Parts: sequence; structure tokens; C-alpha cells
Amino acid sequence: MDSSFELLPEQFLINPSLPIYEQFVEAIRGRIVSGIIPPGSRLPSVRDLAAGRGVNPTTAARTYQELERMGLIVTYRGQGTFVTQEERVISEARRAIVRQAVRQFTEIAGSLGLTAEQMLKFDKEDFK
Repeated sequence: MDSSFELLPEQFLINPSLPIYEQFVEAIRGRIVSGIIPPGSRLPSVRDLAAGRGVNPTTAARTYQELERMGLIVTYRGQGTFVTQEERVISEARRAIVRQAVRQFTEIAGSLGLTAEQMLKFDKEDFK
């Protein structure tokens, strides 16, 4: 495994109200699209991920299955699991994260009776 990155942040905290594999998927996806885990990097085995995080190997396997379904990782039998080198796939995953964040921001603004623009203006005023 390439030791120049951590698959999950050291201080990663599990939210008991969400499935662990979903939390792992989101954290790893974020680290891939931000470049913390570079394209082509070899990932730890399912067993190593499970042992390192104290989770069931099924949880680790499901994490990898979901990331593979997204196209962010590829597994080569007998060689290991690697981050895709397809920049298009990584860029699309980045756009999906941004769209989700914008949607959440807009929903929060609406729940407060504000527009997204008003929320941003408020934030700028708060720092003056």
C-alpha cells in the first residue's frame, strides 16, 4: 500500500445513526476527489481496512463494492484495489459532491426563510 496517505482520517468518528459503510464511502470519496488519495494509489486490502478500523470485514467489503460501483476504485484479482486513473470519473464525483452541498445549503436557507444569496451575504457581513 502507498503509505503517503491515510485512507480515512485518523480522527474519523463513526456516527451511530448512519451505516458505517456509507460513512466510509463518503469519507474515502471525498479524499479521492480532493486529491488526498491520488489516482492510481493502491488501497489496503479489505481485511486490513477492517482490522485497522475495528469493523467487520463485510463492512469494509461493502465500502469497496460501493466505491467500485461509483467507478472510483478498481480491483484487479491477485493485485489489489486501486483508485481509478480516469480523471473524468473523479471529476464527475467531485461535481456530484458539489451539487449535493449546494442542494443542502439551499434547503437550509429555505428552511430559515432566506435565499442562498442572503445566506452568503450574511456570512460576509458576519466577518466584517
